[in-house]
Amino acid sequence: MAIRKWNPFHEIMAMQNQLDRLFGETLERGTRGDFDFGSWMPPVDLREENDKLVLEMELPGLKKDDVEISLENNVLTIKGERKFEKEEKKENFHKIERSYGKFSRSFSLPTTVKPDGIDASLKDGILTVSLPFAEEAKPKKISIK
Repeated sequence: MAIRKWNPFHEIMAMQNQLDRLFGETLERGTRGDFDFGSWMPPVDLREENDKLVLEMELPGLKKDDVEISLENNVLTIKGERKFEKEEKKENFHKIERSYGKFSRSFSLPTTVKPDGIDASLKDGILTVSLPFAEEAKPKKISIK
């Protein structure tokens, strides 16, 4: 396991993300009505593997052209939109539970990454972003003289 610089706000940011997800989805659905499709928040896993961070985001039904990824000041931002494709036929929906609309998720990365080494792929509804650690973020062995 790699030694990381302690960030006193890491737990607070994690709790904020959980509260945003819990209250954001619940409050939006309660106020916008059954057929008003606002923003949604796709679930994410962020883990550390050997010499990189790996982020996986569930984006079923989206194509790579529907998603935009950026990195600025060690903050990874993923934006996109899932459009509601309603046919002009008079369909009577009994229930609509899938979320539609725009989304934007930003993640303050726990360590510095190499921007030119970032790799992203979208397969079977899962966006995978690999973020290799920058050299200064990798642990170094120091010899004693």
